[in-house]
Amino acid sequence: MLSSAVSVGLALAGATLALGGEGFTQETIAEAYEEVAPAICLVTYTSEITNPTSGEATKRNNSSLGLIVSPAGLVMTPGHMQKENADPFNINVTVGQGDDERRYAAKLLKKPDDVNICFLDIESEERLDLPCVRFQGAAELALGQPLLLFGILSETLDFARGIFTCRVGTILEKPRRTYTVDSSIRYGFVGGPVVNTRGALVGVIGFDLTSAEGGDLYVRSGHPLVYQSDLFQQYIDHPPSESVARNAEDDGWLGVFTQPLTEDFAEYWGLPDEGGVIVSSLVPGTPAEIAGIQRGDVIINFDGTPIRAKQDREVLGFTKLVRETGVGKTVTVKLLRDGQPMAIEATLLSRPKSARDAGEFVDEVFGLTVREITRDVRIMLNLSEDVKGVIVRRVRSGSVAALAGMRPGIIILNLGNYPVASLDEFQDAVKSIAKAKPDEVTAFCRAGTATGFFRLQPRWSP
Repeated sequence: MLSSAVSVGLALAGATLALGGEGFTQETIAEAYEEVAPAICLVTYTSEITNPTSGEATKRNNSSLGLIVSPAGLVMTPGHMQKENADPFNINVTVGQGDDERRYAAKLLKKPDDVNICFLDIESEERLDLPCVRFQGAAELALGQPLLLFGILSETLDFARGIFTCRVGTILEKPRRTYTVDSSIRYGFVGGPVVNTRGALVGVIGFDLTSAEGGDLYVRSGHPLVYQSDLFQQYIDHPPSESVARNAEDDGWLGVFTQPLTEDFAEYWGLPDEGGVIVSSLVPGTPAEIAGIQRGDVIINFDGTPIRAKQDREVLGFTKLVRETGVGKTVTVKLLRDGQPMAIEATLLSRPKSARDAGEFVDEVFGLTVREITRDVRIMLNLSEDVKGVIVRRVRSGSVAALAGMRPGIIILNLGNYPVASLDEFQDAVKSIAKAKPDEVTAFCRAGTATGFFRLQPRWSP
């Protein structure tokens, strides 16, 4: 006898099959559900996204479908969990439903380079024997073939497991065989298993990353794709190593700020409408300046790779290309200057610390989180090197600083009678003020091009 969860799944299937899911018998659906549903889990995590201009960071809580692919706790989840400049932390995996629900911490493994999927390793002191799925290898799909998809419904439906049917809508052969489906996919089904009419598990539904999100391999963003099992089975058989934070010192750096060569700019300057990046600013003393690159140059090729950016989001692909080229490599940069082609050689240096990597301090006295001022922040805010201080990243709601009108992006130059030229000096100033417990403290700050004082009135505990 089927469980109530299966019965609910079948009821959903009946409604969906009437819309064109012929080819699935209720027996096939029930057997597939019984095999797949226990291996579907809920992944929750937090992402931090940093504003490079102000250094302010926002934290977002997210959830996604997870699929257990080994009894020991290897979990496969959509690749959008880890994107350019957004790494997840505080990762948890909830296995089972109702009274059988169990929650585990998990760690992120190194993301594969050739498919937009992430892998997690569940952490447990006890040996695990979890329900998992096994994929059929080398499964080819036919145009118009019905598919059965599994996913997680919304929180209002208690994250119940559900099913959905669709068909293979297109088969693309280049640069690799890719199947698209003929229906839009709900978020809770992204990463979910795909079953064919014979009841075989043949892959998962996914989305490629856009160029703005760091995708530059097999990018067909915006269309739900079937990632067939032969694309990722090797990572199930031999799980990746634990993900390690990227070391900024290993990143190549050219030292330019760029914008896309839009159609309007190309027409105005009489340039071919093929895209590129316009050099809008150079950092003094960097590889770009040493090599002779100038403001207004249009970079069209970097180290043999054509640069075709026409929109803001496409510039990130150029930045990523430079970074991944590595430190110390001499590259050829082809550009247009006043419409004339040129080739310049530049040797990349190590990328300096950015706002994302900057050290920070959480001040409980005034309710501030402050960061050191990095070079990228100086350039974006047009700050000269003689401007010393710390930049406010976050102001806690209802805090002393919030009541005084302080906000993110303000630069603190002096706190009380203490000059603040670094993060350490700010911490020392807060400690000294907390020891003296004055009724009022003034903070001399810079906001844009203006400077002024804020009056802070701490609420000292007895």
